Amino acid sequence: MAKRLLVAYALWALGGPVGLHHVYLGRDSHALLWMLTLGGLGMGWLWEFWQLPGWVARANATQESHPRSPEPPALSPVRFFGQVLVGIYFGLVALIGLSSLPGFALLALPLAVGLGVHVVSSVGEQTSDLKNTLTAAFLTSPVFQGYVLAILPISLTASITAQQYRCYKPRRDTGETLSARLYRLGLAYLAFTTPLAYCAFCNPAATVHYVADAIGALLDWLSFFPSLGSFLEQLLLLPYRAWRLLTDGTGIWAGSFQEWEKVYEFVKSFQTERQQLAYKVLGLPDGAPVEEIHKKYRELVKLWHPDHNRHQVEEAERRFIEVQAAYESLMQPRKAKPT
Repeated sequence: MAKRLLVAYALWALGGPVGLHHVYLGRDSHALLWMLTLGGLGMGWLWEFWQLPGWVARANATQESHPRSPEPPALSPVRFFGQVLVGIYFGLVALIGLSSLPGFALLALPLAVGLGVHVVSSVGEQTSDLKNTLTAAFLTSPVFQGYVLAILPISLTASITAQQYRCYKPRRDTGETLSARLYRLGLAYLAFTTPLAYCAFCNPAATVHYVADAIGALLDWLSFFPSLGSFLEQLLLLPYRAWRLLTDGTGIWAGSFQEWEKVYEFVKSFQTERQQLAYKVLGLPDGAPVEEIHKKYRELVKLWHPDHNRHQVEEAERRFIEVQAAYESLMQPRKAKPT
């Protein structure tokens, strides 16, 4: 049955953030991705307004079984960037919901990251080799085991492998029923959300702890890339600012869109609290100059070095680590700034 552009636009407008238009066009991987990310945080959903005519044309051409080129699809920086981001996203969700499992860092984490990368690699007419993508993730995981930012190199390695083995999808059986496709999508959605929901309802304190740790690790990493950090802030606020521009802050969606501003404020307040705690550990007032931070750090390191505190080794080690962590927390943003 031929796909109609008007129907695709209607589904995009009514249920675009959860991928209804992608289900209609037979783009199940894209639909799943939108279900799990709410339309790419709204940004991807808005961009798709211009893509729908081409997707409808390709869906109708696929039904006519036009031959495809034997050459692999062209490299796409946008797809690669999306693979890396979604791989990190899947890894963070696994960290929140599954980190209590034995062998999490070696099994559940690379599996989650690899599957996230594969979902993006399978969007549209192309796909990749799932086995090789997962193998790359599993081989990378032991190398960075124990590191806070282990998710990033795992996602990068899996994304590079997915791009290397990219290919076109085989022709889908057009006789497959919609109910069977929705059943598969539902199972995939439940597999993603069930561990997270269980952790959130049964152990909310641990969930908050893991979310805070994940945000803290991300902010630490972004401190070396101030432009990327600024982009993240703008991305978080984009749906809220678009709503303010179009509705002047009123309407039935006011409460929903204001949640975006709360997310942004939480990220900023979390970063501020970390810096305030670091100043407190060093015994300095907020906003102390770099020279004072260096001076106080050298004094405290000498004071609490375990070799100088044989009579209270455990206390000295704890204080020594706290001082080092506080110093790094305050100095990383300054290192990222141009001199």
